Amino acid sequence: MTASEGPGATGDERPGPTGSERPGPTDGERPGTADDERPGPTDDERPGTADAGFSPGRVIVVGDLVTDVLVVHDGPIQPGSDTAAAVTVGGGGQAANTAAWLAHAGHPVTLVAAVGDDPAGRERVAELTAAGVHCAVRTHAGAVTGSVVVLAGPHERTMITDRAAALLLDPDHVTAAIEAATGACHLHLSGYPLLHADCRRAGLAALAAASGRGLTTSVDAASAAPLRSVGATAFLAWVRDADLLLCNADEADVLAGAAPPAEQAVRLTEHVRNVVVKSGADGATWAARGGPVRSVTPGRVPMKDPTGAGDAFAAGLLAAWCAGADPADALSAGARLGAAAVRKIGARP
Repeated sequence: MTASEGPGATGDERPGPTGSERPGPTDGERPGTADDERPGPTDDERPGTADAGFSPGRVIVVGDLVTDVLVVHDGPIQPGSDTAAAVTVGGGGQAANTAAWLAHAGHPVTLVAAVGDDPAGRERVAELTAAGVHCAVRTHAGAVTGSVVVLAGPHERTMITDRAAALLLDPDHVTAAIEAATGACHLHLSGYPLLHADCRRAGLAALAAASGRGLTTSVDAASAAPLRSVGATAFLAWVRDADLLLCNADEADVLAGAAPPAEQAVRLTEHVRNVVVKSGADGATWAARGGPVRSVTPGRVPMKDPTGAGDAFAAGLLAAWCAGADPADALSAGARLGAAAVRKIGARP
């Protein structure tokens, strides 16, 4: 994703039935929290409630937890020579970043992920726990924790990825963690597990378990290149009838074809109930199946580093939506948190 897609604004990452087969609620029957069995909103509404005193339910986030090696450089990389840069090492992974930003926003959150039995894995879990994230993270003996080298330049961001233990995400572990999470109202799935064959069953298991509990669901499309590899048809079948799909401009091009963001979002509602297309500093667009299209265009902010901005945007949007905000307010909440992310170096609060 290009650095210009960082927000002033929006940023920018089962065994059992397939997405096209899994049972899910009908359009008018989406539930809110599973624990109180209250009837769900329509597609154009939201999974929470705006009632005063309402305490939002827990969001379960499933996906990757890795170490980020962030390389921020001001000019072009000089092949075969030296390029000056600021290098930092810390926690990363789309799912883990989103969970960290949800906790930062004061929203109860559980992360389901996999790490290796190594110092990096223990450090990554400790960081999130200290940040207020409940970690349902399995440690895999003999494996190493995943790592990503992020090359963040003035105009683009490139990731060099070793997913390692993240590919060991286990469908049985994911299902058990979702079933055990108390007070849960919503599942947010990073698209990365779906985009890799080694852990795809775990991603599908997350959607199936959420459907079984009556949770609302969202999926982040994650990354354009692996989306192209698996193909739009397959990916959209896996996430069919999810309550919300988030994608950036490049991912929307893969899934819906080149078109204005509003048109792309409407096209994708043939597959999922609500779609958000992020356009970086140009804002974001929300389309509901059979409903209106809404857009926000927030003000520009100084940008230090776009890494994790899309994850922060997702967290802000989900925290607001699950607490009862309408789509326009949820978009604005996502933009505010995304803007906070680009003002700092690194992917986490």
